[in-house]
Amino acid sequence: CPYMKPFIYMKKKGIHIINLNKTISKLHKYCNLLKEIVASGKNILFIATKKQAKFIVEETSKKNNMPYVTERWLGGLLTNFSTFHKSICKLNTLEIEKKTGTYNSLSKKELLMIERIKNKLDENVGSISTMNNLPEAIFIVDIVCENIALKEAKKLQIPIFALIDTNSDPRSVDY
Repeated sequence: CPYMKPFIYMKKKGIHIINLNKTISKLHKYCNLLKEIVASGKNILFIATKKQAKFIVEETSKKNNMPYVTERWLGGLLTNFSTFHKSICKLNTLEIEKKTGTYNSLSKKELLMIERIKNKLDENVGSISTMNNLPEAIFIVDIVCENIALKEAKKLQIPIFALIDTNSDPRSVDY
């Protein structure tokens, strides 16, 4: 992408070498903005479905009690958040009921059905179960892979932080 040219040091055997001097200054600036958002008690939704980034995003998000998506992006997660929030509430309710022993009087079949529902909800919305409302910002690893999340955030005017590759257009993100 021609807009990434200032951040490319050189091209060697078809591979772009990133200019670390220009990149590091931007990285420090945007990390400080992210720290301010977190310090104010607001959530940042981290999104990384690429195999290379899944683990680090999941571990870091869990450690900082932030919502994250490392599996398939569920269309409408941001633009139709009220529906997803109902699923999050249902999951939280099921977990509380399980801990308090509400299910002790149920039959094996009923327990199995509830467990299946809980597992499906956990698979779909478990990583965002701490989100009670839309995030203050989103952080995307690779906007080419996460283009639907990018479009949803733009539509809702949620600030977008991203790590982008040299084949991406940096104008499509805020930071």
